[in-house]
Amino acid sequence: MPIILLIRHGENDYVKKGRLAGRLPGVHLNEKGRKQAHMLAQALQNAPIKAVYSSPLDRTVETAQPIAEAKGLPVVTRDGLLEVDFGDWQDKTLKTLRRRKLWRIVQTRPSLMRFPQGETFAQAQQRIVQELELLRKEHKPKDLIVCVSHSDLIKLAAAYYLGLSLDLFQRLMVAPASITTLHLQADHAVLVNLNYSLDFSSQWKPRRRRRK
Repeated sequence: MPIILLIRHGENDYVKKGRLAGRLPGVHLNEKGRKQAHMLAQALQNAPIKAVYSSPLDRTVETAQPIAEAKGLPVVTRDGLLEVDFGDWQDKTLKTLRRRKLWRIVQTRPSLMRFPQGETFAQAQQRIVQELELLRKEHKPKDLIVCVSHSDLIKLAAAYYLGLSLDLFQRLMVAPASITTLHLQADHAVLVNLNYSLDFSSQWKPRRRRRK
């Protein structure tokens, strides 16, 4: 069954400034993000990619385009790859959101979380898994395909195929422009790699402890 490269979009100013972009239109890759997209295209130029799919949002399409152009393929947008609907949390800073009571639920019991005026993590997970299963059926067993999506969607997909509880999916990490590889088979799936990054400057860095 097909091998799916789940790629998170490159950096944009919302990521850089710690702001939740959600489904806002007009959020484009910044200079670093564009470089990351071209690094991905260069790294994958010899890979036998059969199709390039993307969330419809600007930042994901802009990440997918160099990869598709290198392979002479179109970018096909799929709503199933769309970002989580964060509802009223969209466009808020993470610093502000961390002060809310719901933040602890997001981090420790995400299975119970519904974003105000938005969707639940369970709904988002069901959506991304249904999308990947549809793509699995549309492609030949040995096809290699690219799906450019968002951090939480990729983590939710990886958690599902690992058999990991939804409440533990936040323990996974997916950095900007990283590649997570799934090999979907008829009766099971294999997580080949998680959060493989060509740009180590985008990886998580431990916070400095505050001096008392």
